[in-house]
Parts: sequence; C-alpha cells; structure tokens
Amino acid sequence: MIRLLAGLLLCASTMTAQRATLSKGLEHFYNLEYDEAIAEFRRQIEAAPDQPSAHNHLAMAILYREMYRTGALETELVSGGNPFLRRPKMNPAPEDEKEFFTAIQRSMSRSQARLEKDPKDLQALYTLGVAHGLRANYNFLVRKAYMDSLRDATAARRLHNKVTDLDPSHYDARLVQGVHEYVVGSLPWHIRMLGFLVGFRGDKERGIRILEEVAHKGRLNDVDAEVLLCAIYRRERNAAKAVPLLQDLIRRFPRNHLLRLELAQMYSDLGNKGAALAVLEEMEKLRAAGAPGYARLPLEKILFARGVIQFWYNDLDQAIENLERVTAKTELLDLNTESYAWLRLGQAYDLAGKRSLALQAYRTLQQRAPGSDAANQARPFLSTPYQRRPSS
Repeated sequence: MIRLLAGLLLCASTMTAQRATLSKGLEHFYNLEYDEAIAEFRRQIEAAPDQPSAHNHLAMAILYREMYRTGALETELVSGGNPFLRRPKMNPAPEDEKEFFTAIQRSMSRSQARLEKDPKDLQALYTLGVAHGLRANYNFLVRKAYMDSLRDATAARRLHNKVTDLDPSHYDARLVQGVHEYVVGSLPWHIRMLGFLVGFRGDKERGIRILEEVAHKGRLNDVDAEVLLCAIYRRERNAAKAVPLLQDLIRRFPRNHLLRLELAQMYSDLGNKGAALAVLEEMEKLRAAGAPGYARLPLEKILFARGVIQFWYNDLDQAIENLERVTAKTELLDLNTESYAWLRLGQAYDLAGKRSLALQAYRTLQQRAPGSDAANQARPFLSTPYQRRPSS
C-alpha cells in the first residue's frame, strides 16, 4: 500500500498533510495522482515562495511519485526479517532529483532564517524537521546511503522533540518520534550502537503507542499515522487492527487503489480468504466501470494480488493460472511486481510438482531482475525445489 506502505516506515514518517484544510494538492497526493499534486504544489510555491511547507510538499510528491512508479509502495513486495534495509532500486530522472533537492534546500533555508529570528518558532522547527526527514528518505531509498539517512532521521527527531518540549499538545510532531522509535528499535544491534544514535536505542512498542496517539489526536498527520500503523500492524502480525484503519482510509481516498490491495492482503493474513478475494473482485468491477483511480489500473496488478493469495492458501491451480497471466504481460508492470510474480509462479510450480516449469520461472527471474530481493530468494530453488515451511 502506500509504504504510504511497506517497509516504508522510515519514509512515510515525513509526510505533512494538513488534514484540517486538505488542499487540492494533498487530495491528489493521497489518491496517488502525483503529477496533479506536483502541479498544485508548484502553483502554491509560486503564490507563496517563502513558505517552507510548500517546498516540503513538492519534494514529498516527487519522491513518492518515483516510489509509486517502481512499485515501492506495496507491502507484499517487502520481505525478509529486516525490510528497512531491503528497498527496491530507484533511479529517478536527473531533473526530478534536482527539483527534489532544490525544494529541500529552499525549505531548510527558509526555516533556518525564521529560527535565526526566533529559535522557538514552532512552525520553523517543524518544517525544518520535515525537510531533514525527506532527505533521509531520499538517501535511504535512492542513494542507499543508510548512515546519512539515519543521521537526517535523527536530526528530524531532535527538531521535533524541541517542538513537543515547547508545546506538548503538538501531537503532529510526535509522528517522527514514533516512527524513529519503531525503526531504530527494529534495526540490528550493531547499527544501533552508532555514535549519532546514542540516546536513541529505539522501542518498537513505544513507537506504536506514539503513532496510535497521533492517529487519534493529530490534526495534520493523522492520515499518515494511520497509513504507517497499517504497515506496522501487518509487520507485527496484527492485521486485525489494520482493517478498520484501511476501511476509513478507503472511504476518505476512494481513488487510491493501493488501499484496497492492502485491505485484501490484511484479510488474507487474518485467514479470511473469501473477504480478501471479494475486495479484489470489487476492484475488478471498479476497473471495468472506469471508476476514477481504477480505469488505468493494469488488470495484471489485481491478478497478481489474487494469485499470491491463492498461492498462500495452496489453491495452486488457480494461483498458477493467474500468475501465468501476469507474467505473460510483464511490460504492464513495475519490475518489483514482475519479479515477485516470477518467484511465486516458480514456487507454485514446485509445489504442484512441475519442476521443469519452476526452473524456467526462476531462471527468467534471474535474467529479468538480477540482484533483486525476489531473485535472491529464488536462488536456492534452482538446486532444491521450493517446499512450504510448516509456519507458511
């Protein structure tokens, strides 16, 4: 989902939607209409170039558009015990990267100018923290500069700590605190020993409690807190808590198809195959009717989700049928979805006793997406057929 889900917990920590007065740009943003959102944010900057928040919104939309393009917003594509260190490869266009960093620099300089006049300017502390967080996202996702990313995330945490020290009722500033607690608490111990993380050992449970508080009491970041909690609840195997949040988000942002895909996954995790498949059936109907947000959605995205659910429920014939349809039209998909489609297809073939077809799927995956997480998962199955683990 919107990593605005998955494994995107560090990344989504910097979103700054002003829910109290949801602007047209943010309405587009939450509905995955990134080109329209970027156009709106550019207009806002033209009208008020000295507002740091407008520059932050522009940078945020540029980054998330790239994440959406590469399939990095969907939790099904995140796997392994530590997804914070396993992000999809992103290669934004040079002009997008330039506009992103220009927006960040302008936001920072305007916030710092205000702080020089008043070190206790809450809004300036807040927007400066957001800018650091967005730069942390970029370093993490695009440059794979994990230490630089953690340094910026820590700077964002410190700045927003100042906000809440000055105004304990500023629940929106607690979003970064909650995410930072959860993410740092999820990192390997040797990374948590780094000098710039001294004093921030991280606490996953505390991070969740803070985000729940922001979801209930925040004015600007309640939506982001809900999105993050959905990703975290799934990671922590507590999908039941995510379902009502997703239902609320779908009501508020009906053109965001990733929310429904995530809801289907949550139902699947809960053991409710019927409800999961019903969500996907509804998506197909919306697509056939040309509903906004669904008319241009490739059918193969829905078939992929359906095939994966059927795979986990051991409906192998149906899973293979759907995944074969997906891999027959990979040109319509982002590379991450394609790579996991080949992986699941190969595994389904193995479980069905079709070893030669499984090997063909694994080899195609190695050719199409070498070095990807899916390809790394598939590599052992080139020599030994995939078998379902008892806990799977």
